[in-house]
Amino acid sequence: MKIQLMGSLFAGSLLALATAASAQTEISWWHAMGGANGDRVNKIAADFNASQSEYKVVPTNKGNYTETMTAAIAAFRAGKQPTIVQVFEVGTATMMAAKGAIVPVEKMMADAGEPFDKSDYLPAVISYYQTPEGQLLSMPFNSSTPVLWYNADALEAAGVKPPKTWDEVEAAAGKLVDNGMACGLSFGWQSWVMIENYSAWHNLAIGTKENGFAGFDTELTFNNDAVKNRLQRVADMQKTKGFVYGGRRGDSLPLFTNGECGMWMNSSAYYGSIKAQAKFKFGQTMLPLDTAVADKPQNSIIGGATLWVLGGHKSEEYKGAAKFLSYLSSPEVQAWWHQETGYVPITNAAYELSKKQGFYESNPGTDTAIKQLSLNTPTPNSKGLRFGNFVQIRDIINEEMEALWAGDKTASDAMDAAVARGNKLLRKFERSVK
Repeated sequence: MKIQLMGSLFAGSLLALATAASAQTEISWWHAMGGANGDRVNKIAADFNASQSEYKVVPTNKGNYTETMTAAIAAFRAGKQPTIVQVFEVGTATMMAAKGAIVPVEKMMADAGEPFDKSDYLPAVISYYQTPEGQLLSMPFNSSTPVLWYNADALEAAGVKPPKTWDEVEAAAGKLVDNGMACGLSFGWQSWVMIENYSAWHNLAIGTKENGFAGFDTELTFNNDAVKNRLQRVADMQKTKGFVYGGRRGDSLPLFTNGECGMWMNSSAYYGSIKAQAKFKFGQTMLPLDTAVADKPQNSIIGGATLWVLGGHKSEEYKGAAKFLSYLSSPEVQAWWHQETGYVPITNAAYELSKKQGFYESNPGTDTAIKQLSLNTPTPNSKGLRFGNFVQIRDIINEEMEALWAGDKTASDAMDAAVARGNKLLRKFERSVK
């Protein structure tokens, strides 16, 4: 009888556990974070799951940014969309135009009764993802901006200081090569760094209609003399190995971490990778100023991605998603994410917590990205961009820039072609949303 009673109690416990587990509402989260950052995403989800018992966030890597966005669109069409999907910043216009496919995150937070104070978010981050009326469409998560990374040991050996202007970049690159380095400078995400951020940094328009924020009937205008002249000078640096091209995304990172190139321009979010891989003392500084174009820098613009909530789910899933996004945005989680990765903290509270924890004192230069983004109040030329089909347009820009690096085109011809080809895609996008 005692054995039977124990068996019944044991069976009852299993049933209770099974019932509790089945009562959990699953929140699917598709993301584009691989490697160490993928592990960090998994930790955030696991920690949230452990903090409560009502909801379970299930993160799934769907490839790179383009692949993740494409997969989410295809899944929505098939009625199998995730609750949350990570989309990079240049997909914003496409997501906005997908009527019925998204639930504005600010609306979801309000509907779920989840506390949400928009004023705590960094203005340079949140402004990119708002409607003209100020409604926040997606939740900032991994925001970054390009900086100038440098090999401090190599610069010291060559007798030069971290450059502040493009003239100084060229001079430093030459001295690095003269001192035995394989190359002076490389960069990645070249459209983002050398066109989008170069333009914002010098308060130059990338396109009409406030870079697309004021309407889809916009046209690209980055084929101006400033951009053309700068790109041509970079191309000319190849003759002496002052510049070496290493690929479209982060492919050129090894050129820097292996000690081949003394300077590298790319996202602040490579901090974790550089810290793990570099065997030399490194640093980061602000983007160089082209003194022939501007007397002082304006501000840089963000890259990275936000989390979009997709339509077609039950209210309970949205309640869980709202609680998870609150957790994700908490000062402790954001400060940890920022310090681990180099992405900027998306809230003032996370920034202040990082200061209080002494992170910037222990790791000088790690607040460079925040300083760049907050350098001045953004202008219509420097608050970002919102062009339809810009994922494909970036591919066009990459093709034309690679023709420049290969010596097949001049910078003038390459930029004129990129703008002409890109404007055709803008008109195609405009027709699709009417």
